[in-house]
Amino acid sequence: MFTFCPLQGALSDSTASQSLLELDGGVKVLVDLGWDETFDVAKLEELEKQVPTLSLILLTHANTSHLAAYVHCCKNIPLFTRIPAYATRPVIDLGRSLTQDLYSSTPAASTTIRQSSLSEIAYAYSQTAVAAQNLLLQSPSSDEIARYFSLIQPLKYSQPHQPLPSPFSPPLNGLTVTAYNSGHTLGGTIWHIQHGLESIVYAVDWNQTRENVFAGAAWLGGAGGGAGGTEVIEQLRKPTALICSSRGARKPAQAGGRQRRDEEMVEMIKTCVTKGGTVLIPVDSSARVLELAYVLEHAWRKDAHGESTLKATKLYLAGRNMSSTMRYARSMLEWMDDNIVQEFEAFAEGQRRANGAGERKEGGPFDFRYLRLLEKKAQITKLLSQRLSPGDGRVILASDMSLEWGFSKDVLKGIASDPNNLVILTDRPTLGDRNAPSVARTLWDWWRERNSGMAVEQSSNGDTIETVSAGGQALEIREAFRQALEGDELSVYQQWLATQRQLQATQQTGAAGSLEGPADVVDDASSDSSSDSEDEDGQQQGKALTVSATMGQASRKNVILKDEDLGINILIKRKGVFDFDSRGKKGRERCFPIAVRRKRNDDFGELIRPEDYLRAEEKDEENADGANVAAEDDKLGKKRKWHEVKGAAGSANKRSHTNRGGGDEGDGVGLDDGSLVPDDLDNVEDTEPAGPSGPSKLMYKTEAIQAHFRIGFVDFSGIHDRRSLDMLIPLIQPRKLILVGGTHEETMTLAEDCRAALSLDSDKAVDVFTPGVGAWVDASVDTNAWVVKLADPLVKKIKWQNVRGLKIVTVSGQLLATRPGQADASAPGGDDNQDSSNKRQKTESTAVALTSSALSLSQGVLPVLDVMPSNLVSAARTAAQPLHVGDLRLADLRRAMQACGHGAEFRGEGILVIDGSVSVRKSAEGRIEVESVGIPVVGRRNTLYEVKKAIYDSVAVVAGA
Repeated sequence: MFTFCPLQGALSDSTASQSLLELDGGVKVLVDLGWDETFDVAKLEELEKQVPTLSLILLTHANTSHLAAYVHCCKNIPLFTRIPAYATRPVIDLGRSLTQDLYSSTPAASTTIRQSSLSEIAYAYSQTAVAAQNLLLQSPSSDEIARYFSLIQPLKYSQPHQPLPSPFSPPLNGLTVTAYNSGHTLGGTIWHIQHGLESIVYAVDWNQTRENVFAGAAWLGGAGGGAGGTEVIEQLRKPTALICSSRGARKPAQAGGRQRRDEEMVEMIKTCVTKGGTVLIPVDSSARVLELAYVLEHAWRKDAHGESTLKATKLYLAGRNMSSTMRYARSMLEWMDDNIVQEFEAFAEGQRRANGAGERKEGGPFDFRYLRLLEKKAQITKLLSQRLSPGDGRVILASDMSLEWGFSKDVLKGIASDPNNLVILTDRPTLGDRNAPSVARTLWDWWRERNSGMAVEQSSNGDTIETVSAGGQALEIREAFRQALEGDELSVYQQWLATQRQLQATQQTGAAGSLEGPADVVDDASSDSSSDSEDEDGQQQGKALTVSATMGQASRKNVILKDEDLGINILIKRKGVFDFDSRGKKGRERCFPIAVRRKRNDDFGELIRPEDYLRAEEKDEENADGANVAAEDDKLGKKRKWHEVKGAAGSANKRSHTNRGGGDEGDGVGLDDGSLVPDDLDNVEDTEPAGPSGPSKLMYKTEAIQAHFRIGFVDFSGIHDRRSLDMLIPLIQPRKLILVGGTHEETMTLAEDCRAALSLDSDKAVDVFTPGVGAWVDASVDTNAWVVKLADPLVKKIKWQNVRGLKIVTVSGQLLATRPGQADASAPGGDDNQDSSNKRQKTESTAVALTSSALSLSQGVLPVLDVMPSNLVSAARTAAQPLHVGDLRLADLRRAMQACGHGAEFRGEGILVIDGSVSVRKSAEGRIEVESVGIPVVGRRNTLYEVKKAIYDSVAVVAGA
C-alpha cells in the first residue's frame, strides 16, 4: 500500500514543498519542510496534526522552499525532535547557515501565535485576547539551531540505508532509503524509497543540465551524475511510483546552454556598469548562490585586466552568514562537479611546485580574489553612500531572492532612484499570498508585462540584451520589526505560555522542551528538571493529570507562581530562600527536593547527546570579529593553525602572507595584484539597534518608493525544463506518476504530455495523478497478491528460499473458504488433516475458485491455503520450470569475480568484462546476457562456467511445484 498527500506546493504558485508518504503498516515518511516568504504558521497546521504518526523525515535541498520550517517545527511542535531526520552533509551544513541567516535577518521568521490558540486559553482576558494579534513566538538561538541540525543523520550518495523509526512509529519492516544527486543544489537529493513491493522515487526540483558547480542529476549515471549513458540507471528505472515536480514544464530549453547563459549574465552587467550604475542580483544565502558567485568571480579573473569594463567594477556578496556558507563550500568540493575538483587539484599542485615561495596568480574555486563579502548592515549603508566615479560600477549579490528580508531589500531602496541601475532576477519568484505578493514577485510582473517600456542594447559579442524600465512606478516595501508587549497583551502572552508549558510537560515526557526561555519566563531556571519534579510530585500524591485538567489549572495560573504554589520547590526555585516549614506536611513536602534528570535509554544503553559531539564549524560563531579568539589562543599549550605559523614567520621576514582559506570575514585570499585591497568598509562598526529581547509582537511599517531602475532576467534557477521532462520520464518508465510542485497550468500541461508519451511505450495506460494540497491519492503497486492463511500440513512441507530479507516458495495447494474458528481448530496431525482434506473435498467442488481476500473477510470467511487431496495430486501436477528470483547487480558480480581471482572491469556502457573473454550485460528488461569468446582448455579453469555459477549463486533458485 502506498498513499501520497502534498501538504504544500501542489497546483499553486508557491514553491514551498512538503509531502507525506504513507506506506504499508502505517509507516509515514515526511519529505521536506518548506516554507515561503509569508512564514504563515497556518500553513503548518496539517503537518502539526501528522507529527505523532510520523516515522522519519527526509530533506532534499538546503533552501527556503524545502527547509525553512525545520527549526520552527523542532522548537514549537512537541515530539518533533524525536523523529529521525536524514539528509546529505551539504544540505545539513548549508541549511544551518540558511536558517541562521533567516532568523537574524527578519523577525517575521519567528512566526506569530495563532489567534485561535489565544482565544481558547485566555478566558480571563477574553476581550484582550481577541484584540491581541501578531504575538511573536520566541526565536531560536544560534545554539538551538546548531543543535537541531545536529540531530539530522548525514547520508552519502548511492548508499542504501535502513533508517531507524521514531519512538511512536510502527516497525519499518526493512524500509530502505537511498540518496542520489539531483543537480539543483549542493547535496540536493533524489530519494529512492524501497518498502516491500513498493519502489518509490521522489524527484522534486532536479536539473539534468551540467553546470559550473553542480553536476547534473544522476538519472543517467556517470561520475557524479548527468554524464552517463542513454539509459536510466537500474536503481531509478521502472519504479512503482515516481513523484516528480512539474515546475518548469512550460519553460523551453535555453539556447546555447550553460555557456550562453553565463555570457548573457556578464554582458547584461557590462551594459549597466559602463554607465556608472549599480547592479543588484538577489540571491539565496546557501544553495544557488554558489553557482552565481563562481561564475562572476571567474568572469572577473578573466576580464578584469587591460581595457576591460570589469576592471573598475567592484564585486560584492552581501549576507549575514555568507562567510559560513563559503567556508562550508570550500570543504565540500567532492560534492561538486568534476571540473571543480580538477581546478582545485591543479591549484594545489601549483602550490606544491612553487613550495609556497611564488606569488599565487590564481586561487582555488572559492578562494575569491575579486568577490568581497559583506556581513554587516553598516557596510551596506556605507557602500551605498559612496558616489561612483564616471566609468566605475559595482555589482552586489545580496540575499534574499524574495526581496522581503535580508540585505537585498536595503540595497533595492538605495538604488531605486537612479535609472542607470539594474536589478537582475535569476528565478521566477514564488507567490505565497496573492493579496500581498513579495517585492520580487512585483518586479517579475513588471518585467513580464513590460508596460513602462523596454530597452534593447547590443552586447560586445553581438547579442541582444533586453531590460525593462520600472518607469517611476510606486513600489511598497514592508519592514518588519519587533515591539515589546505591555499591559494586557503581556498577560495574555504569559497565560498562553504557561498553558503550553503545562500541556507539553503532560504530553511529552523526556522530550526537549522549547517553550521556555530566559526572556519569557522569570521564575524558571531549569524547566526540564522542574517538569520532572512536578510530575513525580503528582504521581506520589496520587493526582492524575489529564490534558483537560492541565488546561484548566494553567488558565487560572500566571507565569510567575506564588510561594505557596511552589511548596517545597521554593528551596531550589527562589534565590535567597534557605528555609521551609515542613511541620504538618506529608509526602515529598517533608523531603528536600532533588531534581533528578531522567536518562533516556534504549536497548543499547543510554542515548548519546549529539550536541556534545558538535564539530567546531557547527557551533555558533558569536564572536565573528575575533575579539575573544586572541584570549583563547594565548592559552598555554593551545595548538596554532598552519596559517598562523606561516603568518608569524612571514612577519619576521617582513613579507605579506595571507590566509589560505580566506578569513571568516570572507575578503578572499588577498592577493598582491590589487584585486582586493583594504578600504574603509573594513573599519565600519555595526550600529544596528537590537530589538527587544523579551516578549514582543510583530509590527510592520510600509514605505513607498519611486522605482526608476531597470529590470532584467537571466535564468539561473537550475530547474528542469520541458525538454528534460519529456525526455527522461518515458525513459524512467514509472508504473504510476504523481506530479507536484508547480502551478496549475504547468502541472496539467505536463500531465497531458506524460499520458501521451507513456501510453506509447507500454501496453497498459500509466496512471498520472495531479493532487492538490491536502488531497490523498492511492498509488499502490498493481500486483496479484492476496492475503491467505497457510494450513499446518502445508507449512510442514514447504522449504523457504531467502532473497534479500524475503522468504519465497512456490506451492501447489487448494484454496478453501473457512471460518476463522474452523481454521484455528484444525488438528496438528498430518494424517488427520489429510483425511479431513479428503472429506472436505467430497463436499466441495473439484474446481478451485480463487476469491478475493477482501471479499472473504467482509463475509467473515478467512481464505486458507491447504494441501491438495491425494486423489487430485496426480491430476494437478504440472511440469513447472524453476524460478530465478532476485536482482543481480553487475557491481556485485564484479566484486564476486574479483574475490575469486578473476580480472573484472566495466567497459563501454554498462558491460562487465571478465578475464577479457566473457562479457556480461543487463538489458532494459532486466535480462542477464552472457557472451563468451574462445574455447575452454582442458586443465584450466573455465571462466564462462564460473561466471554462470556466480550468477546462479547470487539469485535464489526456486524449484517448480
